[in-house]
Amino acid sequence: MNHYETVFILTPVLSDAQMKEAVEKFKAVLAENNATVVNEENWGLRKLAYPIQHKSTGFYTLIEFDAEPTVVKKLEIAFRRDEKVIRFLIFHMDKFAAEYAAKRRSLKGAKTNASNNEEVKEVKED
Repeated sequence: MNHYETVFILTPVLSDAQMKEAVEKFKAVLAENNATVVNEENWGLRKLAYPIQHKSTGFYTLIEFDAEPTVVKKLEIAFRRDEKVIRFLIFHMDKFAAEYAAKRRSLKGAKTNASNNEEVKEVKED
């Protein structure tokens, strides 16, 4: 199994429910092909560097997954067939990139836990 990372941009005219539905569709493609999702990040609505299909913003999503190389082709076909996707990139991560991604996830998790603990302390003090 290889470690992959994909970032895709969905059209900005979607509602939050439609955007989440599209992300779940691509995660289902991975699950059907025995891939395991390691991390999923929704980066939200962001400005594009340049207009794509006359759109200047899009919903960004990152998914890290472990899969066989044949799964990448199936995911690419799913991206190309969906009209909601305006751009995508699938990247095979070498061991250094995978280590960096794991470190980034752990730091992000530590920051999230620290902020949650501070919120709990503030509530208890009130």
